[in-house]
Amino acid sequence: MKPGNLRKRGAKSSISFHEMKDNLKQTHFHLVKMSFFIEREGVNMPKTYQEINEKIARGEAVIVTAEEVIDIVKERGTKEAAEYVDVVTTATFGPMCSSGAFLNFGHADPPIRMAEIELNNVEAYGGLAAVDTYIGATQPSSDKGAEYGGAHVICDLIDGKEVHLHATSPGTDCYPRKEIDTWVGLKDMNEAYLYNPRNCYQNYNAAINTSKKRIYTYMGILHPNMGNITYSTAGALSPLLNDPLYKTIGMGTRIFLAGAQGYVSWMGTQFNSGGARDDKGYPLGGAGTLAVMGEMREMNTKYIQPAVFERYGVSMFVGIGIPIPILDEEMMQFVSVTDAELHTNIMDYSDKDRPVIKKVSYAELRSGSVEIDGKKIRTSPLSSLTKARTIADELTGWIKKGEFFLQEPVMKFPVNNTLNSLKIKEGGNK
Repeated sequence: MKPGNLRKRGAKSSISFHEMKDNLKQTHFHLVKMSFFIEREGVNMPKTYQEINEKIARGEAVIVTAEEVIDIVKERGTKEAAEYVDVVTTATFGPMCSSGAFLNFGHADPPIRMAEIELNNVEAYGGLAAVDTYIGATQPSSDKGAEYGGAHVICDLIDGKEVHLHATSPGTDCYPRKEIDTWVGLKDMNEAYLYNPRNCYQNYNAAINTSKKRIYTYMGILHPNMGNITYSTAGALSPLLNDPLYKTIGMGTRIFLAGAQGYVSWMGTQFNSGGARDDKGYPLGGAGTLAVMGEMREMNTKYIQPAVFERYGVSMFVGIGIPIPILDEEMMQFVSVTDAELHTNIMDYSDKDRPVIKKVSYAELRSGSVEIDGKKIRTSPLSSLTKARTIADELTGWIKKGEFFLQEPVMKFPVNNTLNSLKIKEGGNK
């Protein structure tokens, strides 16, 4: 049968092949219009990582910071803002004690199986393979104490300096050398990567001291008689507060880490996602944390710096930025949260039980003072909002230039994880 003689079964008239093509074109046009109508007017059509990355590659993606998106939502509404914005950048810069670095020195001739290792007189862990080590940020030096520690070694290496390596060994048949004394820099090493087991707390309590004496803590110096309040979160700019249920931040997420591109490698230690949350899902306590890693040779000490807390010890300020893809309206609702909507608890650090003195918003903390029992108490942040903003802007620039693409997590983190406490068990060997 020729195309021109096609006849619909049961019909009295025939339809030509060309008429059929025209009808199909019209049907396709109406389907496209219907799809557009559904997407724009009715049903929320989620974006995908691939679509957003393709827009980044073409230079068409809309990327804004978590502070900038708040005004966009006020102006356009959540639905339209979710269609307009593709990526929201978040960031934090604060003290993160649970940080450190894996290093591989390479083998000397004759070789040594390093058992006891020091870098600039700071002990590094020797319980790995022959020339691997892990140096923790909070480890103090043997000669300067807490005035110089692991964080300083890490930052000296990132700055391009050589550090003094001294290692000893009992010696073995295959590793006969018993001692090595030399100087090494990142350029001499095979691998050098930051691996931080617990960074980027989702939220954190504020600290106060109700006792009559000054106390020295990882939250800084707390003056007696409720003399001050300290806190350490970037509030509405903080990464995990913009993704409170871990919809987009998980294992494999690509991040800004200390000036380099890094990754989320796992849940951070003390991952307490099952803690108390408000009715919108935002945590009131520490909640989630992240384990992160990245190449030290690509880092910049503008975004990672050692710190010494008086009568407490060494820590390290780490800069982290995380892009959040706006996949749907729910993500836009999460990232448009304000400091006034985010809360934490002020806890008494002079009491071992850390009782809650008051629940406050980050807007109150950022105002410079909080009123408790009729007394205005000065507040001060340990984390730097200025530096966090710089990191968010830097990350935004990378994405706009097509130098940074989003990585979908290969595993999502649980929202119901709880913590164990260490129980003291007495009574001989178990």
